[in-house]
Amino acid sequence: MGALDGRVAIITGAGRGIGREHALLFAAEGAKVVVNDLGGGLDGSSAEATPAEEVVAEITAMGGSAVANHDNVATWDGGERLIKSALDAFGDLHVLVNNAGILRDRVLVNLSEEDWDAVINVHLKGHFVPTRHAATYWREQAKAGKVVKASVINTSSTSGLLGNVGQSNYGAAKSGIASFSLIIAEELGRYGVRVNAIAPAARTRMTESTPGLSDYVVKPADAAVFDVWDPANISPLVATLAMEDCAATGQVFFVQGGTVRKFQNWTMTETLENNDRWSVSELARQLPTLL
Repeated sequence: MGALDGRVAIITGAGRGIGREHALLFAAEGAKVVVNDLGGGLDGSSAEATPAEEVVAEITAMGGSAVANHDNVATWDGGERLIKSALDAFGDLHVLVNNAGILRDRVLVNLSEEDWDAVINVHLKGHFVPTRHAATYWREQAKAGKVVKASVINTSSTSGLLGNVGQSNYGAAKSGIASFSLIIAEELGRYGVRVNAIAPAARTRMTESTPGLSDYVVKPADAAVFDVWDPANISPLVATLAMEDCAATGQVFFVQGGTVRKFQNWTMTETLENNDRWSVSELARQLPTLL
């Protein structure tokens, strides 16, 4: 018996990297998987259909069940077709893993409007659209009296939660995804839907091109050394969050190698209090105490 037997899961950006590892592990644990991947370059250019089919072939060869989908998850109609593809192929939907993304790294003074819009669109809208259509399906199921035990797992990043130079567009999208996850966890709980997010650290096309990371994500030459950057290390947490009986919701987790840590939301710390409105001169004197 697999941990995900009977679960139908959609995984976006599943043709390569972390998404591919998710798809393979989900299938190995008994899930039926919709492998979504638009294909193309790391910056979102061009379209290549083969990665999704390759992953489906791997899953089929190991005795699993999967179908490929090439819809653009950042478009309203594409997201709707994606959800429909799971229902058409497998008759239900229990898990949505939003993983698709691109990079257009630039420092702010070199960042174009198109670079900003493309990254925000793929990451932030690409999380919103499939989740919106999946949530509509689950709400209808709940209103019809069906017991829904669904899970959404979103993909944030330390670039958004902790910051990283050269990634203001990517970081803004990823911090937005974390906030999006917390809010919709509260909204969708009434329908039997749990929502969590992960901030993974692994070797992918993205991290290999991320400023400051490319020198660290190399694979160990010694096969006996644990590869903490292996993207397969990320997937067990995602599979656990996708399980029917998992209780976690409204959480953001960091995961790398064998480490899983829970993020704490933005928290207010030091305080300045005054019994009246602050004057500029008074506040200027006191503000350094908060720093």
